[in-house]
Amino acid sequence: MRLGALALALMLGTTTPVAAKPVAAGKAMATAKPATAAWADVYAATSEGGFRRGNPNAAVKLIEYGSLTCPHCSAFHGEAMRTLLGKYVASGKVSYEYRSFVLNAADYGAALVARCSGNPKTFFSALNSFYPDQPLWTAPFINLSEADSARLEALPDDKRIPALAVIGKLDVYAARLGMNRARFDACVADKAQTEKLLEIRKVAIETYQVSGTPGFLINGVYQDKVFDWASLEPLLQAALKP
Repeated sequence: MRLGALALALMLGTTTPVAAKPVAAGKAMATAKPATAAWADVYAATSEGGFRRGNPNAAVKLIEYGSLTCPHCSAFHGEAMRTLLGKYVASGKVSYEYRSFVLNAADYGAALVARCSGNPKTFFSALNSFYPDQPLWTAPFINLSEADSARLEALPDDKRIPALAVIGKLDVYAARLGMNRARFDACVADKAQTEKLLEIRKVAIETYQVSGTPGFLINGVYQDKVFDWASLEPLLQAALKP
């Protein structure tokens, strides 16, 4: 995928999957069991590039492929997180992992800021900031001037996302998350993390046939046409039955 083409793409629609055989989800990095049953307060980065809350040995492993610019993802987080974390994840029976599924250049900038915001716990704090404020921080990207668009198009591929992140005022938003300007500049220019985001997206499409966001896996199986909590919760309940 050419980053230059993504730099001006602000579509928030679905993607077209590439056919491939599903495989089981990989093992996450080990996490020690907490002294209490407060599994929702146990955070970890996973070997697949995601960030997890909950018991790593939970019977039901829920993975969300989400986009920070996706309105449906924002709606899901608003309606689902309290119950998902407080009822299911806290019990230790369900773990929840978030994997970034980038849709556009604004998504890259925000995902990069979230990924290097400090640690797995602050990654989720970043999600909790980006999603409620989605209409505010995405507005500068949607309203790019013709001059800014032309300037971005003239830049080398590896310079477009950092430049767009500044034009879109993500540096100001990152500061609200406690990130100084030097750290922000390093984050949005991090080629390794940008490539990791591309890899996560590729695996989602080619391995699990994820076709839109939010996209959910339950124990490694993609839940087709499930985009909200009302559709997802019954599937979690069914997976928890003996």
